[in-house]
Amino acid sequence: MASKAELACVYSALILADDDIAITGEKIQTILKAASVDVEPYWPGLFAKALDGISVKDLITNVGSGVGAGPATGGGELRSSRAIAMPKKEEAKKKEESEESDDDMGFGLFD
Repeated sequence: MASKAELACVYSALILADDDIAITGEKIQTILKAASVDVEPYWPGLFAKALDGISVKDLITNVGSGVGAGPATGGGELRSSRAIAMPKKEEAKKKEESEESDDDMGFGLFD
């Protein structure tokens, strides 16, 4: 679970990104001070450096969409690079085959 300091810095960075303001350590610290949140002095700078050159809005809107979203697959499972690169038709065909094999074995959805 994330600590209070990490969450406060994340929320501050999201506020700055939403207002189209450059994310810097000083601006994160200003928001934290206005919210009366005390964090270690290295947290704002750490988050600012981590987000340097990254479009936070694009990062948020592209979560879970195709290639490049490997860590954010959703259900907690890790997908191989072959599964990520597999076209939709092949995935549908593969899913169909797996459903048929379940039915053949007597493990249908409504059994």
